[in-house]
Amino acid sequence: MHKNEIMWNWASSKSEGHTEPAEDGSKPSQPPIQVLVIQLGQYDWEAIFSGTKLRDGRNVVAIQVGWEDILVNADTFSSDRRPIVEVRATATSKRQTVRPDFVLVRNEVVTPTCDWRQLLSGLLFADVPSINSLNSIYQFCDRAAMMGYLHRINRRLGNEFPVVKQHFASGFRSFMYGYTFPAVVKVGSAHAGAGKMMIMDHNQMNDFRSVLAMMPNQHCFVEPFIEGSYDIRVQKIGSHIRAFRRLGLSGEWKTNTGTSFMEEVPVEARWETWANEAASMFGGLEILTVDAIVDESTGKEYILEVNGTSSGLHPDCAEDDNSRIRDLVVDRLNTLLCTGVNH
Repeated sequence: MHKNEIMWNWASSKSEGHTEPAEDGSKPSQPPIQVLVIQLGQYDWEAIFSGTKLRDGRNVVAIQVGWEDILVNADTFSSDRRPIVEVRATATSKRQTVRPDFVLVRNEVVTPTCDWRQLLSGLLFADVPSINSLNSIYQFCDRAAMMGYLHRINRRLGNEFPVVKQHFASGFRSFMYGYTFPAVVKVGSAHAGAGKMMIMDHNQMNDFRSVLAMMPNQHCFVEPFIEGSYDIRVQKIGSHIRAFRRLGLSGEWKTNTGTSFMEEVPVEARWETWANEAASMFGGLEILTVDAIVDESTGKEYILEVNGTSSGLHPDCAEDDNSRIRDLVVDRLNTLLCTGVNH
């Protein structure tokens, strides 16, 4: 970035949030509250927030971007602690500078091909309020932290919160697995089927260990392979809970990949317990999904993981659920910015 671009960005951002007096001397309108929504390629958050106001009458506008679209800088020299977010020009929008009052993260921070934690770190530094909390989002970047919390709940609740058994190894040198086969290995923060293998016996496990040696900065998990009859997903947005049953149709052993049939089902009391317990993770989650598998031979349910603020929505329910997410954001903004305002 050239020096004149940097100066232009700072100059333009300083003008945001300041309201010039009206020419006729009337009380100027208040600037809108800006919500930075990080979700690329799905849904129209500008339309979802259209017409939304806080209790004090201020408009709420959404600026929708992907992680790859932005740069973040922030400082503590100014009285305005909001970060400066540079949004690159796209085919449909001009380059702009945003100082968000709030952040809604709906995309993964870490994927098999990208790691956007440096951008998340900038938002954390600026202490921008968000849903879910930025601290919890950072913790969810590490599968070991997420699974460790689930095992903590399991130790307290036992079979009421049945988490799959696991072995953790910090790297190939500490990799010593002597439990049941077939088994599933998951490397690092394995995501959406990537970074996972089924291992049939000790010989294959030794081969896998030699491959792990080529990834010196990666840890891994091993867990028993469960032949699933179907998956369960329990979704919680605020206080609202849904449950879904997903049946794989493509013959993949990774039941969350390939073609599947997914339907909403009534919420069982035990599933509600799972969602409410998971909502306590990392200081509290307002958007989450609990994924579990049902053992084909025993009918037992095993929790495999919890997803946070980037949890996907069922297409048939997305309109209602996105509205619930918007309402969560507005409720939080009213709490933060409109204390004592009654309408």
